[in-house]
Amino acid sequence: MHDRRFPAAQAHRLEDPARLEWLPPGEVLALLNIAPGEIIADVGAGTGYFALPMAGRAGNKGRVIAVDAQSEMLEWIRNKMRSAGLENIQLVHAEAESTTLPGASCDLVFMANVWHEFPNRQAVLAEAARVLKPGGRLAILDWRPDVEREAGPPLEHRIAVENCVHEMEDAEFQPVAMGNVGEYSWLVIGTR
Repeated sequence: MHDRRFPAAQAHRLEDPARLEWLPPGEVLALLNIAPGEIIADVGAGTGYFALPMAGRAGNKGRVIAVDAQSEMLEWIRNKMRSAGLENIQLVHAEAESTTLPGASCDLVFMANVWHEFPNRQAVLAEAARVLKPGGRLAILDWRPDVEREAGPPLEHRIAVENCVHEMEDAEFQPVAMGNVGEYSWLVIGTR
């Protein structure tokens, strides 16, 4: 584990009810425009903050693949799935650079609050391109560097939305939407 990865021992912080106010999942999901039946990879899924509501939007014919490098995080999701009675979430223990997902298998690759953690973002983008279906979408949500919140990563670890857009363009993704969401985050959506 590198020094920017959120520690699994502090996963309970991701469950703080106040998070629903400063990063409302419904606001993010509305921008993602998830259709019933879609296959979504939630890379760096953490405790399932977005995976569970995305599974609801994807419906019984869709699926969310929750990918996380920390097995403790996947256990949080497994417990939430049981409590919610959800069966359309698949758990995958893997790194973002090598998800082990089949090529051209996902309609959407989503990454929330992990972009600043990746030491090799170009490898992450290459993996996202590999697993996306033709016309699929990549959505990256991360912390704004111009607004500090004590619960977030240090300002020097945060990446400006413009830098993310340039990295996506370098990997041949075309950003189609970008902007601020919630109180402390930005979101970029792109296609290839």
